[in-house]
Amino acid sequence: MTQPLRVALAGLGTVGGGVIKLLDENRALIERRAGRPIEVVAVSARDRSRDRGVDLSRFAWVDDAATLAAADDVDVVVELVGGADGPALTLARDTLKAGKAFVTANKAMIAHHGLELADLAEARGVALKYEAAVAGGIPVIKGLREGAAANEVSEVFGILNGTCNYILTEMEEKGSGFDDVLAEAQRLGYAEADPSFDIDGVDAAHKLSILASLAFGTAIDFGAVAITGIRHVIAADIAEAAALGFRIRLVGHSEANGRGLFQRVHPCLVPLSHPLAHVSGSLNAVVAHGNFVGRLFFQGRGAGEGPTASAVVADLIDIARGETGPAFAMPVAALAKPATASAGERRGRVYLRFTVADRPGVLAEITAAMRDAGVSIESLIQRGVESDGNVLIAIVTHVGPERAATDALERLDGSQSLTGKPMLMHILDD
Repeated sequence: MTQPLRVALAGLGTVGGGVIKLLDENRALIERRAGRPIEVVAVSARDRSRDRGVDLSRFAWVDDAATLAAADDVDVVVELVGGADGPALTLARDTLKAGKAFVTANKAMIAHHGLELADLAEARGVALKYEAAVAGGIPVIKGLREGAAANEVSEVFGILNGTCNYILTEMEEKGSGFDDVLAEAQRLGYAEADPSFDIDGVDAAHKLSILASLAFGTAIDFGAVAITGIRHVIAADIAEAAALGFRIRLVGHSEANGRGLFQRVHPCLVPLSHPLAHVSGSLNAVVAHGNFVGRLFFQGRGAGEGPTASAVVADLIDIARGETGPAFAMPVAALAKPATASAGERRGRVYLRFTVADRPGVLAEITAAMRDAGVSIESLIQRGVESDGNVLIAIVTHVGPERAATDALERLDGSQSLTGKPMLMHILDD
């Protein structure tokens, strides 16, 4: 093929501008690798007058992005609008129904509607690509879908949200509280004005559900992901973790076993001996275990103009080469639909933090609840009275069923000795 791949770009924010810059700067290299030129022919965005740092006059401007799907001079549509539903989903459906390839960085849309879109792509024999939807410029989608295709993957987990990782790293390095670091992250542009999707773990859960589908050959099941964010991690947790030889990271973890598919996003204590403990700042990292390849470790920048644009253009190169394989490594009809595995049956160690009143009998009450729930305590640290009159108690358990620690907290629910909600964090095996 020598004819150019004609691209329409919907969304001209940071990433959209980055795609144009990358195609301009590396044009000759990209053409050699793709086997033909890749040319943007049309663009669409809400604000035509905004300066995006690139020359847009050479492209056709389309006010209504939905019309790109039917354009005769467009081979592939790139969607960088965002949102699980609305205009992005309409554009995706219409593009694929029109027999055109579709590229997106929209993890929410893929997590919620990926199977429907993949089915449409298969029916029309066109490509659905979404490398940029998970972990920015890290080629983890391609790595799981293609590089590890011959392996049975037992688990996939990692640090999937750069905003949360930045906040936790700053808390760790500066000893600051969560609210102060979040405010600074917003000022620097690392966190949105409304950071809920990031700090409450939803963004990471979208990405985890996509990775789980690729890793295990299962239908995406975002609704089955158990989600806890980092909103309630305090500076004392960071300090206690460091004293115990851990760092706190928000970890998305999925595993397929005889009981079904387990998926969870949760702040974890990560041993210093584990590579995830050394993933700092806004970096992302993904770990997968294949039965023949062993441990695979992917690390890099998970967001931003350059990394995300790089992933988008990599998908365009695949399409230019004629690659139209199944979006989730196998046809949609072949994807399994396993039961949701109960977290309570899992075994491991946990960290429990209590903020309690400074009075006799409180420690005995907590340890009695642990005993009655069948929790074996490995270590217990009780700090002195804080300035607010409360006492912090941190407990690390021995390996045991997760349901036991949950049961212990339920036994303490409503206790007058507790002055704040307890914090439970799982400890990642090294």
